[in-house]
Amino acid sequence: MPKKLDHAAACEHLCRVDRKLARIIARTGPCRLQQETTQSIFEALLESIIYQQLNGKVAATITARVKALFPQNTKRIRTRRGLVDGFPSPEQILAASEERLRSAGLSRAKMLAISDLAAKTLDGTVPTVKQANRMSDEDLVERLDSVRGIGRWTVEMLLIFRLARPDVLAVDDYGIRKGFAKIHKLVGLPKPKELLAYGERWRPYRSVASWYLWRAAEMKDLPMVGAQKKTARAATRKKAASKKAAEKKTGSRRPAK
Repeated sequence: MPKKLDHAAACEHLCRVDRKLARIIARTGPCRLQQETTQSIFEALLESIIYQQLNGKVAATITARVKALFPQNTKRIRTRRGLVDGFPSPEQILAASEERLRSAGLSRAKMLAISDLAAKTLDGTVPTVKQANRMSDEDLVERLDSVRGIGRWTVEMLLIFRLARPDVLAVDDYGIRKGFAKIHKLVGLPKPKELLAYGERWRPYRSVASWYLWRAAEMKDLPMVGAQKKTARAATRKKAASKKAAEKKTGSRRPAK
C-alpha cells in the first residue's frame, strides 16, 4: 500500500533541498493538504467529469440534479462537509436514457463520458479503492486514462486529493506552473519537461511541493515577471501620453506672434 502523507517530514525535506520553495513554505505555514473521503473511484471520477470546465456553483447544481434523477437512492455519504446524498450506481447510469441524463444539465460529451465510466467500472477497468491502493501511480494513470473524458491530470488530482499519494507532480497543471514561474521569476510558464526535471529534488514529497506551488500562484504580492514588465510598459506609455497631452495643451495657449 502506498505511503500516506507526512506533512512535517515533507516540509523538512522540501526546505532542505529548495531554498526558494522554503520561503513559500515559511510564508504559508503548515501544509493543509487533506485527503477527501473516497468510498468509490467510480464516484470520485463521476464527480470529476461533472465538474470539468465548470465553475464550482454550476457544477454543484448539476451534481445535485444527477443525484436527484434517482430518488430511490437513499444512501448518504459522510464527507468533510458532512453527510451528502450518494451518487447513482454504474448500473443505474447505464440503464438511464440519454434524455434523462441530459435533463440534469449534462452536455452530450459528459453524458457519454459518464456512460463509459460506468461500463468500465462494471468490466473491472476502473478499480475499487482497495484495488487502487495496491496499484502504483503510473499503473492507475494508464488504467484510468482509457476512460472517455478522463486524462492524466484528472487521475493526478485523484491521486493527490482522494488517495493521498505523497509523490505526485502534475506538470501540466496551470496553477503549479504559475507558482513555479513566480518563485523563480520566470517571464513565462515553465515547460512540463523542465518542471519535471527540477521537481526530482522534491521526491518523495512532490504532492506537498505542488500544494505550496498552488499557494505561491495565489500570492498577489508575488507577481509574474512578465506581468511586472507589462505593467511597467503600460505605466511608461501612460506617462508619455500624459506628457504629450500636457505639452499640446500648453502649446495651444501660446499667444500668436
